[in-house]
Amino acid sequence: MICNSIICRYHEIATKGNNRNMFERCLVDNIRRLIGKDAACRVLRVRGRVWIERQDAGVFSAAELEHFRQVLPRAFGLESFSPAVRLPVDMDRIRDCAVKLASELFATAPEHFKFRIRARRSNKRFPLTSKEIEIDLITRIAEATGEDRFTIDLDHADYTLGCEVRDEFSALYVEQLPGPGGLPVGSNPRVLTLLSGGIDSPVAAYLAMKRGSGTAFLSFHSAPYTPPESVEKVKRLAAILNTYQRPERLFAANLSAFQREVRDRCRDRYRTVLYRRAMMRIAEMIAERYGYKALVTGEALGQVASQTIDNLNTINRAVNILILRPLIGADKLESIRIAEKIGTMEISQEQVPDSCTVFAPVNPATAVPLDVAEAEELKIPEYAAILAKIVDEVEIFTPGQPEEAQ
Repeated sequence: MICNSIICRYHEIATKGNNRNMFERCLVDNIRRLIGKDAACRVLRVRGRVWIERQDAGVFSAAELEHFRQVLPRAFGLESFSPAVRLPVDMDRIRDCAVKLASELFATAPEHFKFRIRARRSNKRFPLTSKEIEIDLITRIAEATGEDRFTIDLDHADYTLGCEVRDEFSALYVEQLPGPGGLPVGSNPRVLTLLSGGIDSPVAAYLAMKRGSGTAFLSFHSAPYTPPESVEKVKRLAAILNTYQRPERLFAANLSAFQREVRDRCRDRYRTVLYRRAMMRIAEMIAERYGYKALVTGEALGQVASQTIDNLNTINRAVNILILRPLIGADKLESIRIAEKIGTMEISQEQVPDSCTVFAPVNPATAVPLDVAEAEELKIPEYAAILAKIVDEVEIFTPGQPEEAQ
C-alpha cells in the first residue's frame, strides 16, 4: 500500500473542553519528538485528528512506515493510528483509490473472506452520508474485483477498508494500529517515581506517564552491601521508560548509612517501615529541590508487609507531599502483563540484591503504629542530618542519553 500520511486519532483529549487545545499541542510536540529531528516530516493537527506527512508531500518509504509503527505506540494520548492515503475531498478520487487499495488487499487474500467498509464523514457539506459512502464503495469494489470474492460482515470482518471524509481532506486506510491511550506526557505536572529493580515500580512510572505526568526516578542502593549492578539495573529500566517521554533524571541515593543506624539502634521488626519512611523523606526533599509535584510508588495493597493498610498509613505520615500509587488495587499478574508490554519485564526478573534486602528482618511487623515508628526514629540522634547528607551526595544520571550529554 502506498501511503502519504499517518492519521492519528485521540479519544480522551476530545473530552477536555476549553483545555483541549493545550492537550493537542502537547500531543503534537510528543509525536514530533518521538519520530525524531532527522525525519523529514510535518506533524499537523485539525480538530479531532493529528496527521503526519512528508515535508515534500511525497510517499512514505517502507522504512519510514516501520519507524512510525515502532514509535507511535509510545505516544501517550493516541488512541490509534493508520498509515493512509490522503486525498482531496472528491468522491470520484475516493472511489478510484478504494478500488485500487481493495485490489491490492485481495491479491493475497484467501479464495473467500469477510470484508467491510468503515466510513466516517465529519464534513457535513459532503453530499453522501457515512452509510451511503460505505454502500457506494462496497458496490464499486464488488464490481471491480468480483462479487463472489467476499461476504459483507460488519462485525467480524477479516479485512476492513477505512474511509474518513473531513473538511480538509479525505483518507483511506487498511489497518488501524493501537496507541497507548491516556493523556500526552507534559499535560500534567512532573512527578518523582521511587524506582526499584522489581516489576511493579517501572509499571507505576509508566502509568503515571500515561496520565500526562513526566517522571524522574529515584533509586536506593546500599553500597557496599549491594553490588554496583543494582544501580546499573535501574539505569537500564529508566532508559526504557525514558523512551516514552523527554528523558528525565535518575537520582541514585545510598541508604546504607541510615540502615546501619536502624540496625544498631532500633527493633528489628520495624526496620522495613523505618526504611520506607526514610525513603519517602529523602524523596520529598529531592522533589522539593527539583520541582516535582508528587511521589509515585509501585506499592499494591497487601502485597508485602510494608504495604498493609496500617503500614502504608504510617509510611504516608512521614511526609506532606502527595504520594500516588497507580497499582494500589492491581494484582501481580496485571503488573506482569504491563511490564511485558512495555519491555521492562526481562530486566526486572534479573536477580540482583537491592536495598530492601539489606538487614531485612526475618519477621517484619505488618501493623506498625505511627507513635511506635516515631519513637523508634527518636533513637537515632542524627536522623535529619543523615538523611540530608544522603540527599546532598545523591548521584544523578539521565538514562538513555549519551554519557557526554549528562
